[in-house]
Amino acid sequence: MLKKVVTSFFLFINLWATAQTEKAQNPIIFADVPDMSMIRVGDTYYMSSTTMHMVPNVPIMKSKDLVNWQLVSYPIDTLATIDELNLTNGKSTYGRGSWASSLRFHRGTYYVTTFAQTTNKTYVFTTKNIEKGPWKVHSFSPSYHDHTLFFDDDKVYLIYGGGKLNIIELKSDASGVKEGATPQVLIENASAPAGTVGLPSEGSQLFKVNGKYYLFNIAWPKGGMRTVVVHRADKITGPWEGKVAFQDKGVAQGGLIDTPDGKWFSYLFRDYGAVGRIPYWVPVTWENGWPVLGENGKVPATLDLPASKGLIPHLVNSDEFTRKKGEPSLPLVWQWNHNPEHKLWSLTERKGFLRLKTARIDTSYLLARNTLTQRTFGPTCSGSVLLDVSNMKEGDFAGLSLLQKIFGQVGVKVKNGKKSIIMVSANTGKPVEIENVAITQNQVYLKASCDFTDLKDIAVFYYSLDGKNWIKIGEPLKMKYTLPHFMGYRFGLFNYATKEIGGYADFDYFRISKDL
Repeated sequence: MLKKVVTSFFLFINLWATAQTEKAQNPIIFADVPDMSMIRVGDTYYMSSTTMHMVPNVPIMKSKDLVNWQLVSYPIDTLATIDELNLTNGKSTYGRGSWASSLRFHRGTYYVTTFAQTTNKTYVFTTKNIEKGPWKVHSFSPSYHDHTLFFDDDKVYLIYGGGKLNIIELKSDASGVKEGATPQVLIENASAPAGTVGLPSEGSQLFKVNGKYYLFNIAWPKGGMRTVVVHRADKITGPWEGKVAFQDKGVAQGGLIDTPDGKWFSYLFRDYGAVGRIPYWVPVTWENGWPVLGENGKVPATLDLPASKGLIPHLVNSDEFTRKKGEPSLPLVWQWNHNPEHKLWSLTERKGFLRLKTARIDTSYLLARNTLTQRTFGPTCSGSVLLDVSNMKEGDFAGLSLLQKIFGQVGVKVKNGKKSIIMVSANTGKPVEIENVAITQNQVYLKASCDFTDLKDIAVFYYSLDGKNWIKIGEPLKMKYTLPHFMGYRFGLFNYATKEIGGYADFDYFRISKDL
């Protein structure tokens, strides 16, 4: 009898544990997906995010359950062809490019708007098919900071700014500022509900629910944490009343979304060290006409939503670099660091390989063109490549990196006609060659592993000569999220010349894993 009781007890525990894992867990996405803007069209959710200096730009993701997201498009191939975006003449746009976007669906058309300090312009992208395009683009000056696009009956507005929030009316198709329209102050001090702040309220997102207007912003009280502030009004012009709506773990900045069956959630994100700014959802209830965020004011560990099936293959993925007829040359999981020079990369010159070619001399990795990137993700992950270095020239350096201002690299460099595997670390703020291992073969395996568990933010680099026995090289990289780059760490495939041009490196594959 006791045996049956014990067996039943453990069966119950296993069933309970299984039930828990079948629910969505926070963070919803353990990767750099900040500044989310979200809509629901029927039973399908779409979300845009920020990738700043990466190309293509402004990722659009799709989900049927609010948890499992898939990249479906980018409205931007390039913002402009200028030195800062091209990594030419010693210029870059790290941490800038395009910032927070606003995603809307109005009368059969999808709208994605963003703004860029690099060009001092506001951009409006439109399409009838958000997944397949094509996209039309309109741009105008100035760059309206952290704006929210809002359709209110037959009028179109942008609300923007920091601390003092302004509103301006646009043309009916949102292609520019309406003729004769001038900015009006909407809220003089949107930070006031949060008290004295170090970061004034910004990140505006406006919603209309049951005839009332709700404006979401983030504020950062001095000595406190990132905080959600919500204002409401009966008319878009006000008067507005505001309150602190949520303050827990620094989870903030976002907005509202509802489900077809009437549930409400707020989508927010959290600064989480080197992996970047990661999305959290919190449930929303309504009391006295106000949205109430969280469970007892806290971020719940689990949500009444389906469990995540993982980020692979929909937000990050391995790539064998083989392509069937009709397949895109580069899947959406890939983004270039700044505008690439397209003639200097190929997937066809050697079938089954990504070829990165050189055509200029570079002395700085962060200013070298054509680094191909994917997000890192938590709590742990690793990326590996098989690299053919047969056709590299004197001074060439090719391999695998972890990209941020404090970067790390493992790769092959040619010096005095001889090849070596080297590990470079920018732990000190400047790149330093930590270890050098001479090789005589032309194929090498390289790996970088990232541990973001509990903000450890440690990366370790490896090499292998046979693909089986992995050897640590150099020193651990203490990854650090820096504001000059304003982005979570990314795996990067790179090749650049420091002495001669015309060489190339061939990557047989990139393989990503959730394991160290």
